[in-house]
Amino acid sequence: MKVLVNDNCIACGACESVCDAVFSVEDKAKVNASAVSANEDCVKEAADCCPVNAIEVE
Repeated sequence: MKVLVNDNCIACGACESVCDAVFSVEDKAKVNASAVSANEDCVKEAADCCPVNAIEVE
């Protein structure tokens, strides 16, 4: 699974609150790629809760 955060990100922190093992938010959400495979369920949940659809899951 690949996870990208596109330029729509508004740094609201929703993804980090749902899946802090993978996402961290400063100016823009960042993805800890090494943690994605162990946390696929919360990654999908974070993508679903993103208010601006900035998380792309492939």
